[in-house]
Amino acid sequence: MRTLLAVAGAVAALFLTIAMLGTAGWTRPPMAQQQTGFRGTAMDVIETKANKAAKIEANQAPAPADPAEPGGEKASAVYENVKVLGDLSADNFNRLMASMTEWVAPEQGCTYCHNTENMADDSLYQKRVARRMLQMVQHINSTWKENHVHEAGVTCYTCHRGQPVPKNIWFENPGPNAGHGVIPRNNGQNVASPQVGLTSLPYGVYAAFYAHKNTPEDAIRVNATSALPETKGKPIQDAEKTFAIMISMAQSLGVNCTYCHNTRSVADWSTSTPNRVAAWHGIRMVRDLNEDYMLPLSSTLPPNRHGPMGDVPKMNCATCHNGANKPLNGAHVVEAYPELAGPVASADMPAGVPVQPATAPAAAPDPAMPAPAPKP
Repeated sequence: MRTLLAVAGAVAALFLTIAMLGTAGWTRPPMAQQQTGFRGTAMDVIETKANKAAKIEANQAPAPADPAEPGGEKASAVYENVKVLGDLSADNFNRLMASMTEWVAPEQGCTYCHNTENMADDSLYQKRVARRMLQMVQHINSTWKENHVHEAGVTCYTCHRGQPVPKNIWFENPGPNAGHGVIPRNNGQNVASPQVGLTSLPYGVYAAFYAHKNTPEDAIRVNATSALPETKGKPIQDAEKTFAIMISMAQSLGVNCTYCHNTRSVADWSTSTPNRVAAWHGIRMVRDLNEDYMLPLSSTLPPNRHGPMGDVPKMNCATCHNGANKPLNGAHVVEAYPELAGPVASADMPAGVPVQPATAPAAAPDPAMPAPAPKP
């Protein structure tokens, strides 16, 4: 009798479980799939349609301001102390200033950068930084046009998204115990860091790979370039850093590894997608911008704008991309603002910084790498 009751109970439990699973609405959500590589290699970006729609909505480019009337006096003749874009007409200059207010400080308004009782006054650090950022935008749109930003270009909104301080910036990471005066003994890892996808991989990779233009060309690569070892290989810690920066790039662009790589042979350029070429140049663009435009602002930005280690805010891939594989969904934002397309206008610079920084590298040291990146 007990056996019969046990069997009956098990059957009843099975039917109740099936009924629960069958009526709970647990079905796979609609998926969106984008092929990025060769057919049959499973090189696809796969995500839910809801997630894709949310990313598209979060990366809408703002409508450009109405064009200014042609002609008129130059801004440098109408206003005092115009050190950048003084060759624009006064009307076009005002159009750009109004757009910058909407792009960067819509709540604060003009007073975020200007003393409205004396617009020529340079006492606010925000105004001095804004000049340099205008030059940086021109530099990106001119020097990096062919190899990375192409015809889409960038404006202040690409990074700022209506906020005075862009959301996706980084400072040197002092480690989890820095606030207690204790030096961390974790080898710079084993902490669930958002920068590297909440993994325990090294969390200081931005400083290692994104801060300086003289970063060695093989800093990220850990694969051997020959079938048999010819020199001493890199330690496992370097491989962990490479995995960390790749994870960071993937989440910055909202993609997976196969967006750039054929995972059959991750290091092989000949089977990689053109996106890998664009990423190669993008890494070098970030280093260029951080060294020539962000680091020199150390004496301009007040202490409260510095990080816990005393360094200035810097960029990474997410600063522009914001989780989308093309910033602002690939919108050609610079077309409506040709004055931001370059060349770089002159102005007072931080000491030691050239007016026109060095041009972007044209090709990678790896002879198998295709270059330049194709235009979208």
